[in-house]
Amino acid sequence: MRRIVMFNRVSADGYFSGPGGELDWAVAEPTLDEAVAGSLGGDGTILFGRRTYDQFESFWPKVVDDSGTAPSPHGEPRRSRELHAMGVWINAATKIVFSRTRKDVTWTGSRLIREFDPREVEALKRGPGKDIMIFGSGSIVSLLTQHDLIDEYQLVIAPLLLGQGRQAIHDVTRRVSLTLVEATPFPRGNVRLRYTRAGS
Repeated sequence: MRRIVMFNRVSADGYFSGPGGELDWAVAEPTLDEAVAGSLGGDGTILFGRRTYDQFESFWPKVVDDSGTAPSPHGEPRRSRELHAMGVWINAATKIVFSRTRKDVTWTGSRLIREFDPREVEALKRGPGKDIMIFGSGSIVSLLTQHDLIDEYQLVIAPLLLGQGRQAIHDVTRRVSLTLVEATPFPRGNVRLRYTRAGS
């Protein structure tokens, strides 16, 4: 069975974006980019809420060119081959968008789902393929968490406090116990934590 893996950068006080959705606070970590790019391959699938899909759609199709590098979507201005590899993978991936307000989706490989139905996500997990990723998309992450559908939570904790912003997970009405499977510090102060649901 396929797993759903959430990957989010968060501040040390638990926010994944600023109050207006700002992502400029993320602390660049080339070593982490290398690790992520090296893990990509094959046919990918990404789940999105509308807001994160809009952000990805406005950025990634336009920045992957023949230069072999791509710019970062957040944090300090920079370009790298690792970001290019991520962009190529994202553009080629199957993109499943949960939205009641989008009329359609035209980005290559995109499919629109009007209503969140946990049974449809469970069927997706039973299908063939690699792990299913979800980036940002706090509302969908929260629904998936509520229904025990996320198998792994990857949080990259940045060495800063935002003071206010949007939480990656909200409106979950019960306690969810997690098991730490890996904690990796990086040279610029970011720490990647990988958790699975306890008992899974």
